[in-house]
Amino acid sequence: MTTATNGSRSKRTSVADAAPPLRPMPVAPRISTPSGRRRPGLLALGVALVALGALVTVWLVNSAGHRIPVLTVARNVPYGSVITDADLGVTDVSVDSSVSTVPAADEGSIVGSVAGTSLFAGSLLNRGQLTASSPPGVGQVLAALAVPATRMPAGGLQPGDRLLVVDTPSADADPAATPPSTIPATVVRIGPPDVNGVTVVDVTAATGDGPALAAHAATGRIALIVEPRGG
Repeated sequence: MTTATNGSRSKRTSVADAAPPLRPMPVAPRISTPSGRRRPGLLALGVALVALGALVTVWLVNSAGHRIPVLTVARNVPYGSVITDADLGVTDVSVDSSVSTVPAADEGSIVGSVAGTSLFAGSLLNRGQLTASSPPGVGQVLAALAVPATRMPAGGLQPGDRLLVVDTPSADADPAATPPSTIPATVVRIGPPDVNGVTVVDVTAATGDGPALAAHAATGRIALIVEPRGG
């Protein structure tokens, strides 16, 4: 009995002694992050860019805030018309010095002047668009042209339109072999068509072209060519 018991204990002790020892869990190696190097040049550049941005912002704010009252065209004004109070408006703008404007304080000197070109509502007024007197001006004559409906442009005419008044042959004549004579003119006023559809158009021309223009108008042998306004 004693021998058997001792044998069992010995066997259990042998099995326990034969078990492998416990191993510690592996630990991941610690990776040290290299410390960054400061670059004084990049830091200075960043500071300079921030300062530049602040200066630009201040300049833009100041520019936008520096606005002055100037005159505008409140409604369409035909070429040759006298400027009235109702034709003018005022707005505050911030524009480059190269842009010609008229200060609102000068409105009194503008009223009574004459539109030297057609003025359009909503545009800024400048003195180059104005003249001191109604057409004809110095070195010009005023002539009336009777234009039948068949020779009037389909889109009609407007004051300020620049024309070439062409001397045409009679209806039963052959076209001339040489280019016809032309006279430059500018439309001042357009009357309403009469019962026959004939419209009287007042135009200005150079003083030297006055007699020839009157002769062409008297015969009725004229045609109109509309030129570009900026040409």
